[in-house]
Amino acid sequence: MAGQSFDKLNGEIWFDGTFVPWESANVHVLTHGLHYASSVFEGERAYGGRIFKLDEHTRRLHDSATLMGFEIPYSVEEINAACEATLARMNLQDAYVRPVAWRGSEMMGVSAQNNTIHLAIAAWEWPSYFDPAERLKGIRLQIADYCRPDPRTAPAKSKAAGLYMICTLSKHKAEAAGYADALMFDWRGRVAEATGANVFFVKDGVLHTPIPDCFLDGITRRTVIDLAHARGIEVVERVIMPEEMADFEQCFLTGTAVEVTPVSEIGPYRFEVGDLTRTLMEDYSAAVLPQPVASVEAAE
Repeated sequence: MAGQSFDKLNGEIWFDGTFVPWESANVHVLTHGLHYASSVFEGERAYGGRIFKLDEHTRRLHDSATLMGFEIPYSVEEINAACEATLARMNLQDAYVRPVAWRGSEMMGVSAQNNTIHLAIAAWEWPSYFDPAERLKGIRLQIADYCRPDPRTAPAKSKAAGLYMICTLSKHKAEAAGYADALMFDWRGRVAEATGANVFFVKDGVLHTPIPDCFLDGITRRTVIDLAHARGIEVVERVIMPEEMADFEQCFLTGTAVEVTPVSEIGPYRFEVGDLTRTLMEDYSAAVLPQPVASVEAAE
C-alpha cells in the first residue's frame, strides 16, 4: 500500500453503527479528539478471516476509554460483532482492524463533558510492519530521546492517541538515521518498550522483559509469555537497566503489528537471532491461525 493515502482507499467503514463509504468517514475540524487527544484506539490483526484475540482487544478499548473519562456507547459484544462485520464487508482474510473512539465537537475547550462519543472501525490489507528481509536478520533500533512518562503524569495504561506523540517523534528520528525503530526508556531510566511494541531479551535460555508499570501490557506480549510457558521456558518480568543489554544474547519485539520480530542491534548493543527467538516466532505464527472447528461426531 506504499504511496496510497489512507483517505483514498476503497470500501466502507463502520461509523457510529452504520457502514459509510470510505471517503465519507469524516469528522469536523473542531472535533475535540483532534485538538485535545481525547481518543482511544486498538490495533487488531485478522488471519484467515478471524480477528486474533478480538474480545481482549475490545475490552481493552473499553478500559482505555474509562481511563480517559468517557464511556463508549456500544457494548463489548456489539463492538466485537461490528469488527467482524467490517472484516466481512471488506472481504478480507488477512488484515489490520482499527477501532477508534473519540469525543466529538459539541464543546471546544479543555472541558468537553457534553460531547458525543463516536466509534469507527476500519479494516485494510496489512503487509509486514518491517521490511521482511530485514526482519529475518533482526531489525536495528536507536535509543530514543523521549521516555515513557510517569503514570502520575498521563493515563499510561490507556491506549490513548496522545501517548503516541513521543512515539512518532522517536520513530521518525530513528528512521531518518537509518534504524527501523527506537527503544524507549522510562522516566526512571529503565528499559521500557519500543515505539509501538514490547521488548524481550534472552540470556542462558531465560526470557527477561520489563515490568509494564508505565506502558501497555500488550496482548501479544501476554500471548508470547503464555507460549514460552507452554514450552517450559522461564519468563522473568523485572526491572531492566540499559547497561544490562550488554549481557543479553537475543532480543525481540512483540506487538499486534510487529508480531514477534527479532532485534539485532539497540544503540551500541548487539544480539543474535537465536533458536529461542525463532521458536517463539514459529509458535506465534501457529497460534494466530484459525483453529479448525471440531465436528459434532468428534465431540461426542
